[in-house]
Amino acid sequence: MPSSRALRIALSVSLLTMAAGCETDDEPIIPEEAGAALSTYADLVHANYADSLSAAMELDTAIDAFLAAPDATGLDAARDAWLAAREPYLQTEVFRFYGGPIDDEDDGPEGLINAWPLDEAYIDAVADDPMAGIVNDPSVTLSADGLMSLNEQGGEENIATGFHAIEFLLWGQDLSTDGPGDRPHTDFVDGEAPNADRRRAYLAIVSDLLVEHLAGLTAEWDPADGVYRGAFLTGTTEDGLRKVLTGMIVLAGFETGGERLQTALDSGDQEDEHSCFSDNTHRDMVQDVRGIQNVWRGRYGSVQGTGIKAVVEARDADLAGRIDARVDESLALAEALQPPFDREIAAGNTEGNARVQALIESLRALEGELEAAFRFFELSIPLVE
Repeated sequence: MPSSRALRIALSVSLLTMAAGCETDDEPIIPEEAGAALSTYADLVHANYADSLSAAMELDTAIDAFLAAPDATGLDAARDAWLAAREPYLQTEVFRFYGGPIDDEDDGPEGLINAWPLDEAYIDAVADDPMAGIVNDPSVTLSADGLMSLNEQGGEENIATGFHAIEFLLWGQDLSTDGPGDRPHTDFVDGEAPNADRRRAYLAIVSDLLVEHLAGLTAEWDPADGVYRGAFLTGTTEDGLRKVLTGMIVLAGFETGGERLQTALDSGDQEDEHSCFSDNTHRDMVQDVRGIQNVWRGRYGSVQGTGIKAVVEARDADLAGRIDARVDESLALAEALQPPFDREIAAGNTEGNARVQALIESLRALEGELEAAFRFFELSIPLVE
């Protein structure tokens, strides 16, 4: 996971470059539609996090049931619940990258929720080291605080908590070219695998933590008493629009197009794909783009309001039309990816590589169009500390 500083630097360089030669007026040109769009955004964020929390609670229930009596059926049910929980959560990633509750410099939980890539051997046994990881180290006391303190300790790939830690524990290493990991349920049965009791405890703890962290994010955006929501909506319209567009810009280009797609395509290594243990990476790409579409159009579930599209359209209908078309194109290209993603990026798979490259190019173009909107509204450029 790129550091927040790296993201700020990348965004600042990008926006400084595009701002060169941009004529400025004394005041930002923000249309009146922006106020309604920010209100819709706050509703949308809360609804999306609430759905993510609900799905995480269902995942936690499925994991608890499996751990109470481990068998193949229970493991499959827990895996299905993990896949289901990813669907709403991935759409929330567009709410990142501007110092909101999810990635606040001091206490944002994003690194505890969705950090990657993950060094499997940091958590548990791997093919060439059957006694690797925290699970197999009895000197490490398993607790919520302990695992959070170990997250990214000693390196960014030393991931101890979150979706991908749960994913690895449920599926195990992906050693296949045509399917996901295939961890047996017996890894959680006493007498069948070393430290099965610690593996059960570890999985239970990180599942509970996922619920806890998503509950905190949902509360921050609550319409009744959400602390961050209140500050967001009472702040300046310029600052709100800057934050929303920043999340869209960075997710489209730097994060999805770059870190998640270009890096994996360049290496051709399944270790570089976002959800490598479950082979769910193709859905990650779809739902990340869908999250951008949600904010652009102001629609998510029962939330049907004013989107950022209306704000841009009020000042430049042609630009709004280009962004709208590019969002649809990117989503269609993401949906065209063929699972498993590790085959799409494999050397020699000309058609698969081309599908990934087409999505990268579309996302980079979308990034550019969104940056044009950022420039058009003469929004302030985040400072690099």
